[in-house]
Amino acid sequence: MASSERRKKGLEMLQRVYAGDVVAPPEGNVFTDIMLEQVFAEVWSRDVLSIRDRRILLLGIIAEKGEPMTFGIQVKAALKNGELTPAEVRELLLMIAQYAGYPRAAAIVGIVEQKIAEVEAEKKAK
Repeated sequence: MASSERRKKGLEMLQRVYAGDVVAPPEGNVFTDIMLEQVFAEVWSRDVLSIRDRRILLLGIIAEKGEPMTFGIQVKAALKNGELTPAEVRELLLMIAQYAGYPRAAAIVGIVEQKIAEVEAEKKAK
């Protein structure tokens, strides 16, 4: 696949994965170009795992790494895309607490509730 085709596929998947909330990076930055062409055009677009499955895996990794801002972005996208319900996201926190530790889970509880409230408010505003 030519680079421009991979970029286009990557941009489309980026928009799908993040429910249109993430601004596509401009072309010409090596880091973001490779991210679009590999992570989104090649990995997220594979059909062996669903986007939901990939998201749950990613949420676990991000939580364990202690990245609350990134966790919030992913949770909001999962909620907006209908991949996870608020109850399922809260259930993930219980698993995260057991396997990544209570400090990691406690650091994202407020973010989870904030993102749930944001998505509910956006739905009501429509």
